[in-house]
Amino acid sequence: FLQFVFHTYTTGFTLLNGNGTAKAEEYSVQQKQIFCGLGAISYAACIGALPLVFMNRYTLKSSLTQLVVKKLLPAPLLGLMSAFTVVVVRSPEFENGIEVMDRNGKVVGVSQKAGEKAVKETALSRAVLFGTAFFLPAVLTYFVERAKFAKTPRALASVRMFMITSVLAGMLPVSLSMFPQCGEIKRADLEPEILSSTEETELFYNRGI
Repeated sequence: FLQFVFHTYTTGFTLLNGNGTAKAEEYSVQQKQIFCGLGAISYAACIGALPLVFMNRYTLKSSLTQLVVKKLLPAPLLGLMSAFTVVVVRSPEFENGIEVMDRNGKVVGVSQKAGEKAVKETALSRAVLFGTAFFLPAVLTYFVERAKFAKTPRALASVRMFMITSVLAGMLPVSLSMFPQCGEIKRADLEPEILSSTEETELFYNRGI
């Protein structure tokens, strides 16, 4: 349930903060994104919970299994699934393209390659944000638990929450600054129809968040 809530929030955020260029006459882009988002949320939540289900189903209770499944595996899975939901929800951007502009802000065309680049960059930044924000606290909490700095379960939970909040607060500006909001793409990397409409060597696009 918590996985479902988390991915619902991040998917809604992605839906609201993508590039709004994508249009198609045969269907509503927003409607398609909502349906794809619901599917992506359900899939990501199930994949995120699968290791715990598998461990409980086959009663794998060894300390190594507990460490891997409960401490180490959820973070990379969360990062991977966060990137997956970005790609699925924003798929119309690389299917239909996004607007590219010259240095003066004049739109010179709609590019699928720019859309693909924008979605890849956003997915990578989202994976780094959530993967790191949940991996580092899990490792640090493990060592705190081993060293017995936190004497009670409540104290350990407080330490874990503090670490998650601190790492997330530190990683948020890092992930947002990995790629510029106004992305650049070389003229040579664009479609032929755009090459013929401008002499600019670099064009720009809105990456989204």
